[in-house]
Amino acid sequence: MAAASKSDGPAVGIDLGTTYSCVAVWRNDRGEVIPNDQGNLLTPSCVAFAGAQRLVGDAAVNQAALNPANTIHDVKRLIGRRFSDEIVQEDIKLWPFKVVAGREDRPMIVVQYKGEEKQFSAEEISSMVLTKMKETAEVYLETPVKHAVITIPVYFNNSQRQATIDAGTIAGLNVMAIINEPTAAAIAYGLDKMPSGDGRRTVLIFDLGGGTMDVSLLNIDPGVDIDMAVFDVKAIAGDTHLGGADFDNEMVKHFLREFIRKHKKMDVRSDPRALRRLRTACERAKRLLSSTSQTSIDIDSFHDGIDFYATMTRCRFEELNKDLFGQCMAAVEKCLRDAGVEKSGVDDVVLVGGSTRIPKVQSMLREFFDGKELCRGINPDEAVAHGAAIKAAFLSSGDGGGCRKMREIMLVDVTPLSLGVETTGGAMAVLIPRNTTVPARKERVFSTCSDNQDSVLVRVYEGEGWSAGDNYLLGRFELSGIAPAPRAAPRIVVTFDIDENGVLNVSAEDKTTGKKNEITISSDKGLLSKEEIERMVQEAEEFKAAEVEEENE
Repeated sequence: MAAASKSDGPAVGIDLGTTYSCVAVWRNDRGEVIPNDQGNLLTPSCVAFAGAQRLVGDAAVNQAALNPANTIHDVKRLIGRRFSDEIVQEDIKLWPFKVVAGREDRPMIVVQYKGEEKQFSAEEISSMVLTKMKETAEVYLETPVKHAVITIPVYFNNSQRQATIDAGTIAGLNVMAIINEPTAAAIAYGLDKMPSGDGRRTVLIFDLGGGTMDVSLLNIDPGVDIDMAVFDVKAIAGDTHLGGADFDNEMVKHFLREFIRKHKKMDVRSDPRALRRLRTACERAKRLLSSTSQTSIDIDSFHDGIDFYATMTRCRFEELNKDLFGQCMAAVEKCLRDAGVEKSGVDDVVLVGGSTRIPKVQSMLREFFDGKELCRGINPDEAVAHGAAIKAAFLSSGDGGGCRKMREIMLVDVTPLSLGVETTGGAMAVLIPRNTTVPARKERVFSTCSDNQDSVLVRVYEGEGWSAGDNYLLGRFELSGIAPAPRAAPRIVVTFDIDENGVLNVSAEDKTTGKKNEITISSDKGLLSKEEIERMVQEAEEFKAAEVEEENE
């Protein structure tokens, strides 16, 4: 990840969402959310392959009902995950497109394109959405765009973060930084507070989008007395698999059960066109239920020529999603508990993400915070991209793009997941607990488990499971040359050192012999190899060339 200079052109902020994406830029002393070619500020994170055409955004959604098996959505739920992941397997059951296991258990999306079967990784599909956002910005700004800050859910693990950077690289972007979505929203929110000099505030950002839910507690100091605005993240909580799409899924499953009960047509579950139409109808119903108490689902010739009609009340919708709403509030409680802050100590509760428009979400938050009025001064759909654009402006110029309104930004972030090593019996020994402020450095002494053992294998994991096997393996290395000694006698010091960019260095040293070995786990070490990324970049350029040629014919 390289810095940008003013001569390189503008740097943008991109909110790469599960259902919608948004791009913004900071210029003329203000943030601007950039409209796409349809005049919309939000672009569906959707890619379709129709014959010899590749469609991205609104055009992909518009033909989805007629081409469900080749219309890809919710790909953020696959990025950085394994095909065998239980979450992936559950999602596949409700998607009309096909996902198979690729090399090293990587999920691969199967489509028909130009008369033949093709497979794409989640990074490639995400890169197509990012390319659309890049081109949207280029048309609006009338200049090439090479640099971007991309936002991610706070609970993305190392693999998901790396995969997002890879997607940006394939799209032809220099990803200057990836920042957590609620932190980006806090920057956008804090911008409004800074000129008024409101002083230090404790702010809870509740971000519920299409596919992910994040809660962050921050202390925001607008820097009235110093030339620096400080955004100090105290704790984070959330779920990378909880959002608007899950509320839709509960309705989809409910109506499928209704249809099967009435018509005894079990095969409806394997009808991609029926699933696509039902999902679209459920999403529409969910939106309507935010402003009305009852709505209907009406689909002509839904399956096997049978029409489907049903009603859904707001009360029934809330009942279907009771467990999911409960998970939202559990994350709020966990965030406050980890930060050691009482709910009375929260000055502002800021809503971010389209799913915070759901009345039940708002009522639960108001009730939990004893009737506190929720802050809705920032646009929930645009705040994340807006904050990313501010961060991009600072990274590209060092002064916020000449921003007179705002001081230098200092982000004090935390680790989203615990970091540690595997010990005897497969247990996870945590060296850096989750919510530790970065940069951080921790040491711990280990020893051998056998007499005259001359080497140890250091396995580095991230996650909250007691067993190392329940967590995600980041890397491993061997420390050899340990002096012969009875078991438990050698002193092997393992050091974890994580910098402000999330780069983790793990070393192990035998204090008797001075032998040392180490591994660096950084955001530059993606799941994709350098050769794979280069191939995908080349393919992306070929896609673009083919589309330009088609437009000129």
